[in-house]
Amino acid sequence: MIDLLLDGKTAMVTGASRGLGRAIAEALYEQGVRLLAAARSIDQLKNLESRDPERIRAVQCDMQDRAAVAALPATAISSFGRIDIVVNNAGIAPAGKFVEHDDALWQKVMAVNVLAPVALARAAGVHMLKQGSGKIINIASTSGILGKSTLVAYSSSKGALLQMTKALGAEWASRGVQVNAIAPGAFETDAQRLVLESPEILKRRLGKIPQHRMGTAEEIGPLVCYLASQKSSFITGSVLVIDGGESSKL
Repeated sequence: MIDLLLDGKTAMVTGASRGLGRAIAEALYEQGVRLLAAARSIDQLKNLESRDPERIRAVQCDMQDRAAVAALPATAISSFGRIDIVVNNAGIAPAGKFVEHDDALWQKVMAVNVLAPVALARAAGVHMLKQGSGKIINIASTSGILGKSTLVAYSSSKGALLQMTKALGAEWASRGVQVNAIAPGAFETDAQRLVLESPEILKRRLGKIPQHRMGTAEEIGPLVCYLASQKSSFITGSVLVIDGGESSKL
């Protein structure tokens, strides 16, 4: 077993109440990390916090509230003394026809999926650059690489997040702060509920994935923990795809 040496580190995870965010938060906690878990749903976060109030703090936060998002690193520092890891996981993916999505919807998608991670990276980065170390991990999507019909705003926002990851990774590469992204494909979460509940739709969806299955939420946690550790110190500005081979096939 490889010791990732994360014990005692402080991490913050957005969108930590369910799905991939919850799995990521739990994986980091199991590695000994002190955790600030943020999401809109405080009830589910409190359930997580109750596991270990000394090492987990739940904070309700709307990702559209830029000031509240930017204040999260300071909350982590006041709670645990420092900030080492930021996981930008929160996101929204409204589906629909492009011509029916107005400016208000686009602004909301960009606010949550791009501007919130930017605000969080900037606020945390001030502390990370001073201490000469830090990890920022952006949860993007394969839709940001390939684009997806009926998810134009979402695909655009995740594409922007990927480019932010690459550019910021390059800017901070010599300062001890690594910035990377993970691009998940189809995972068995609430976001895929309509697919999972329809045998016909599910069959078609799995037919596009070479491994003929969706990922499970628990499969993303170890990858996040690796990127959060110093074992990945030579990886920055990179995008790691986890999609069962879907985006690599012809």
